[in-house]
Amino acid sequence: MRGLVIKSTGSTYLVRTDEGQLLECHIKGNFRIRGIRSTNPVAVGDYVTVSLIGEAGLTAKRSNSDSGLTGEAGPIGWITDVEPRRNYIIRRSTNLSKDCHIIAANLDQVALIVTINHPETSTVFIDRFLATAEAYRVPALLIFNKVDLLNDEELLRLQELRELYESLGYQTMALSAISLQPADILPLLRGKTTLLSGNSGVGKSTLLNALFGREMARTGQISTAHNKGMHTTTFSEMYELVESEKSKVESQGWIIDTPGIKGFGSFDMQREEMSHYFRDIFRVGTECRFGNCTHTNEPGCAVMDALKRGEIAISRYESYLSLLADCEEEKYR
Repeated sequence: MRGLVIKSTGSTYLVRTDEGQLLECHIKGNFRIRGIRSTNPVAVGDYVTVSLIGEAGLTAKRSNSDSGLTGEAGPIGWITDVEPRRNYIIRRSTNLSKDCHIIAANLDQVALIVTINHPETSTVFIDRFLATAEAYRVPALLIFNKVDLLNDEELLRLQELRELYESLGYQTMALSAISLQPADILPLLRGKTTLLSGNSGVGKSTLLNALFGREMARTGQISTAHNKGMHTTTFSEMYELVESEKSKVESQGWIIDTPGIKGFGSFDMQREEMSHYFRDIFRVGTECRFGNCTHTNEPGCAVMDALKRGEIAISRYESYLSLLADCEEEKYR
């Protein structure tokens, strides 16, 4: 039986089968995905093969008031195989430094939720995330949230960052999730599987609730002492966007919500390839004297010259150096 993993708690997985059933599943102890050192061998967004235990599982239902799937308690199934992934977003595991954690799989795009303040999202975090999206060939866009809370200086900073990333070819959007109308953002999401990600406290849950017009995820408070968010989402889950028209219900795409991320460690990135994941650095780097230039201290480096002329943002270069440092650290682990 084939299905889509729509929720993961770390120990159990909720699978929606091709027949419209919802099954609570586990993975067998000897289950592995070849070639991936992952703390979670099955991720939200994976297409899997399930063997059913007991009677038929949940029957999927739809209603105008509930744009997800509902049903009564069903039996447990076993996940026995995972189909090859079209792509995925991955990060270094927080508890096992040599392992990785797959955030979500089979994505059409990732939407990174960013805040200028309340809390502040660092450009290093933004660039690390974008570099990972580039490495795993997932289109990315930036959504700047909480614009209603910004003062004049912060609004100027917002404009500067939007201009920077748009000049690199990334689509950006500025909004306030608490006053968001679904029509404002649906064109970006319609027909796609979109991963929502970002630091804790940037308003992912509020944005999700606004999209669906009801409480899909709990919202939390910002720590006033540290201007950082506190986790409210504790597991990854996939929600189906549906549009009702009389008796017809049509799928508009999928949204994947994940726990907030404090840091974004790189995984399995080679030092000599790092500049490929920074569009601006890669473009200029083709003019370097040496083909294997790391853009740090080599003679004839076009990137260093462009940096001095202000043609590459200092923040982007600093993010690039931080990822290079990760590669050096990994080498000696």
